[in-house]
Amino acid sequence: MRPAPAPVDANWIRSLAEERGRTVRFGIRLHTISRDSAKEAWGAADRLLGDLSDADITRAQSLLGASESVGQQRMLALHGGSRDGLEISPNLWAGVGLVRGGAGTALVGSHGDVADRIEEYHALGIENFVLSGHPHLEEAYWFGEGVTPELAARGLLAP
Repeated sequence: MRPAPAPVDANWIRSLAEERGRTVRFGIRLHTISRDSAKEAWGAADRLLGDLSDADITRAQSLLGASESVGQQRMLALHGGSRDGLEISPNLWAGVGLVRGGAGTALVGSHGDVADRIEEYHALGIENFVLSGHPHLEEAYWFGEGVTPELAARGLLAP
């Protein structure tokens, strides 16, 4: 696992905005892969890349690397175009970004693991979460049936 980058102090950013008469809110865009056990979730993550050849990944990386987007360049730097070391932080997997532009990280683990990470992000000041998965319907089901009750029990969902 690579060392996580130092978090930006949300209160510092808020104070800068306040000095200018503004307010800010923070959000994050992630995919989720949650299952009844962490082993099942990591297996599902591995299967997403299972049919991709190294040539497929190299081709995708070449196309994505041509982007001038700073965000896209940072995404590419997370995994370096390699299948090795895709868990870049606990339960944070950069595998989607090997072949897809834009949001290429996923929270992967048991329903409790994913809820733990969401709770940690929330504690850092993130208020808005844009979550999805592949395939969309199936991952929405897993999240709704497994993670949503965990978040509700922790008081992290609006009534």
